[in-house]
Amino acid sequence: MGQTPEQYRQWMLAAIVEAKRARAHGDVPVGALVFGPDSALLGAGRNERELRQDPTAHAEILALRAAAVATGSWQLTNTTLVVTLEPCPMCAGAILAARVPLVVFGAWDEKAGASGSVYDLLRDRRLPHRTEVYAGVEEEACAELLTDFFADKR
Repeated sequence: MGQTPEQYRQWMLAAIVEAKRARAHGDVPVGALVFGPDSALLGAGRNERELRQDPTAHAEILALRAAAVATGSWQLTNTTLVVTLEPCPMCAGAILAARVPLVVFGAWDEKAGASGSVYDLLRDRRLPHRTEVYAGVEEEACAELLTDFFADKR
């Protein structure tokens, strides 16, 4: 799709804005954006589990849903998902189901990550679809959002 690390960084900065919006309503600060091959924003999401009282309202799921509506298709081929935190198993499954070819994420999730840390579902060769992963974009800023959020909870 021809994007560069600098493009990923710019997109991650926008995802961080979404993450901060999640925190504003009491949710874990995670933000996600889906971009098309022309770099157009197709969908945005932020964690809204507390807001919606919905265990599936993760940033990635909401961004994928919005992108599917925008494109008129659940098959999100030729898109890039940018998310501030490594996707969990549920989100990795949704990413694979949507046929997203590239995920760019910020902070690693050493407890529930499914994109290279605890699990690597996105690149599992046993599955019919695989997704390229580009990790660590604005990692410090993304991790700090989470560290600050959980420090305030204690």
